[in-house]
Amino acid sequence: MINVLFAARPERWATYEAPLRKAFSQAGLDADLRTAFAPEEVDYIVYAPNGDVQDFTPYSRCKAVLNLWAGVEDVVTNPTLTQPLARMVDHGLTQGMREWVTGHTLRHHLGMDLHIHGQDGEWRSFVPPLAEDRPVTILGLGALGRACGETLASLGFPVTGWSRNPKEIEGLTCLHGADGLRAALSTAEILVLLLPNTPATENTLKAETLALMPKGACIINPGRGPLIDDGALLAALDTGQIGHATLDVFRTEPLPSDHPYWAHPKVTVTPHIASETRPGTASEVIAENIRRGEAGEPFLHLVNREAGY
Repeated sequence: MINVLFAARPERWATYEAPLRKAFSQAGLDADLRTAFAPEEVDYIVYAPNGDVQDFTPYSRCKAVLNLWAGVEDVVTNPTLTQPLARMVDHGLTQGMREWVTGHTLRHHLGMDLHIHGQDGEWRSFVPPLAEDRPVTILGLGALGRACGETLASLGFPVTGWSRNPKEIEGLTCLHGADGLRAALSTAEILVLLLPNTPATENTLKAETLALMPKGACIINPGRGPLIDDGALLAALDTGQIGHATLDVFRTEPLPSDHPYWAHPKVTVTPHIASETRPGTASEVIAENIRRGEAGEPFLHLVNREAGY
């Protein structure tokens, strides 16, 4: 019997219990799934950083911690975590992000807000360029960035992707390093942020980098709130250097009701909905990782502790 601890908030248990049990059965796992065990009896932890488990020291026989979220910044630096940590990469999360990013990219590209918010009797004529004449840049070429980039490229957008390390993705212009970042920003009429939250990525968008972008560019951030210097972005919006920002993630969530983003006419706030983990597909990934652990095979999606993701 494999003992699996579900260590997330109680409301998550209600949505994950049935999908996890189904996935374990389909994977042929003889697993006891509970929300409480004696720590020394736990073989695997299905984990959300906002749950009760914060000290991993007592879990002496735990073989892996399987994160329910794609982001691991709230757990990766925990000094008590010595077990392998896997982040969530699953079809549902990837597809959700692909759809959200594509939708908002097309919204800005086509100028949809002009007509959605302009129903006042004035005939506003606006003809957007074709996608082939609208450069898009994606910062971050992990599973989510790659999926979004490939989808946008398939629609005809010239897509530049930037990552810290060299990558090659068919259909995308891939850049890396400091010089590559400057070049990627210089053509970004629409910029999508999909970098992880690490000390190296904090304030990737600040006054100096915002100034590199084409005047009037749009920013879409479904990645992480700390990627943006909020004060610098607000200043760039006020001067017209940035034309609009659609923001799904923030340094403090929920976004405080008095935050300037709420009232700014050039900001769209969405409540961290760009890509939710779907219990059905996430459970399949968790079951596969436990199967691998029991079979002595490498775990999927292991986190690089030094890189932070």
